Amino acid sequence: MMDWTDRHCRTFHRLMTRHARLYTEMVTAEAVIHGDRARLLGFDEAERPLALQLGGSDPAKLAQAAAIGEAAGYDEINLNVGCPSNRVQEGRFGACLMAEPELVAACVAAMAAQVRVPVTVKCRIGIDHQDSEADLSRFIATVADAGVRIFIVHARKAWLDGLSPKENREVPPLDYARVYRLKAARPDLTIVLNGGIETIEASAAHLAHVDGVMLGRAAYQTPYLLAGVDQALFGSAEPSLSRGEVLERLVPYVRAHLAQGGRLNSITRHVLGLYHGQPRARLFRRHLSEHGVGEGPGIDVLLDAMTLADGRAPPHSLSRSVAAE
Repeated sequence: MMDWTDRHCRTFHRLMTRHARLYTEMVTAEAVIHGDRARLLGFDEAERPLALQLGGSDPAKLAQAAAIGEAAGYDEINLNVGCPSNRVQEGRFGACLMAEPELVAACVAAMAAQVRVPVTVKCRIGIDHQDSEADLSRFIATVADAGVRIFIVHARKAWLDGLSPKENREVPPLDYARVYRLKAARPDLTIVLNGGIETIEASAAHLAHVDGVMLGRAAYQTPYLLAGVDQALFGSAEPSLSRGEVLERLVPYVRAHLAQGGRLNSITRHVLGLYHGQPRARLFRRHLSEHGVGEGPGIDVLLDAMTLADGRAPPHSLSRSVAAE
């Protein structure tokens, strides 16, 4: 979820689930070592449990970045070996590394030697023509021998030559059964299933076969589904917040961000899908999209959008917008 699951997105998502583990967007080891760590790694304590997702192929640099991440307070360091984008391949990290399981093993071994938190791996079921069940088993075995006990497996292969990143999320068919069989063959490992999971009901069904599920696009595009996760999957007795309550709890965070010179849209771009499927969802999205961009908009734009979404009488300034609907 590069460029999407930043600290603002995670803060918003955490308001809806206390128990799900959140992951950062992928950050390269080079960026962690040499870049603006406050911007790249900063997070609010409320976001935890939280995993730092790294990209890279140099064992020494990944080990250094992992140590920096642990010192920053992350609960897990994840090596992404599943992203198929062109810029990732050019940097020799992401899904292309599935062709080099020994290198991945060297990377995670070096990382694990520097940290006490779990080092985990996110991968695909295969790449290009290296996509047989035997290939996946060999990759998992090689990396597991280096000490990794947790694998997050996207149940699609990745075509690195010929498909765009978007197509790689949609065109190769999902093969959940292969991931189920991997778990059955390796009961000693924690296997988390990723790819195409859109509902809590589907998540629960998969959990009969694997140890965990990861939600990606569904959690971003229809974020309110996260409000049911704690009760349905973690057995929590705490009631879910309503959509309006979620935004009310987000308001102090937005105010603080604006007071520090931040832009409203840096946060509100992540909440556009909150009312997905609700009667006034379009009003909510349109108001934030039209009035919340640039350097000028303040908290009133979000408050007005909340009023529109809840169906209350809108402020006078919005009467023309509402009438246009």
